[in-house]
Amino acid sequence: MRSTCAHRGGWSARTRGEARCRDCGTVRFTEYGALRPPGLPHAATPPRRTAVAADRAAAQQMSLGSLTRRFSERVCAGRG
Repeated sequence: MRSTCAHRGGWSARTRGEARCRDCGTVRFTEYGALRPPGLPHAATPPRRTAVAADRAAAQQMSLGSLTRRFSERVCAGRG
């Protein structure tokens, strides 16, 4: 569902933590206390071995992509 309403009519408070657009009826939730605990989230960092393996895999994929491009440029250079 896609709404083209810009919600310029304002928001009317229905219940605690919920508001509704006066023009289109879209519901907006205004309080997320139960979903967002206080404080900052803990950073999730992978182990060093996993991070190094991911870097190597990415470098390998990039090098394979550049080899494929070079090969196709040579093959397609004679056409045309």
